[in-house]
Amino acid sequence: MTTLHQNRKNIPFIKESKGKRKLVMLTAYTSSVANNIDPYVDIILVGDSLGMVIYGFNDTLSVSLDMMIAHGSAVARSSKNACVVVDMPFGSYQESKSQAFRNAAHILSATKASGVKLEGGEEMAETVYFLHKRGIPVMGHIGLMPQKFNISGGFKALSPDQHIVDNVISEAIALEQSGAFALVLECVAESIGKKVTEAVNIPVIGIGASSDCDGQVLVVDDILGMNPDSSLKFVKTYANVGKDIQHAAKCYAEEVRSGMFPSKENYFFAKK
Repeated sequence: MTTLHQNRKNIPFIKESKGKRKLVMLTAYTSSVANNIDPYVDIILVGDSLGMVIYGFNDTLSVSLDMMIAHGSAVARSSKNACVVVDMPFGSYQESKSQAFRNAAHILSATKASGVKLEGGEEMAETVYFLHKRGIPVMGHIGLMPQKFNISGGFKALSPDQHIVDNVISEAIALEQSGAFALVLECVAESIGKKVTEAVNIPVIGIGASSDCDGQVLVVDDILGMNPDSSLKFVKTYANVGKDIQHAAKCYAEEVRSGMFPSKENYFFAKK
């Protein structure tokens, strides 16, 4: 039987943070990472970025609902402080409002997460409203939307052209009015981040959208230095775990090949 953690940060806490405190969100896909970051973040996002980070896909389009549920369950089981939000993968919610509800309800019941995140602006507003009215907490995602990279022509930051600014603000307002409890705003010019944050009364969590947002989110592997070849401008590396893993593997391999490991201190001996 799954234990519900009474002290876990919930959706009302996230909504009420607007204007009071900066929200900290990181991705996690595994039990060990969730357990380690849980005391320090407000939200753990089980992002569909796991397709690229965990499975080695070139994009997020190949991620399945089963993948999101498996990783979402591991993260929710291994955390007790942060609000856990799970991405809805491509193709799991765009077809119809009924499809979106069926899959979102499945995610929440199977993972015990607190909410789901989906990409899209005004075109998804009716779906967000449909889910909200049926008890599904929804975090929106606007700006650069990775699931639409085939249409946009790649992963490109949005320029500060006035028609783009107006469109992103309209999308944010539409999602707020539909019941979204928060928004992720990805890869936009600094001026857009500030204007969108000021235009809505729900938290706007930025990723490459300036410090004017109500909070920030990054992929955990990026802050840990697991992707040394990453050239993403909005990423800041806080550790060099990738190099530590390489060093540990190198030392282990050398000791195995030389016969140094295992040594007697690693043996099991029969009791006398």
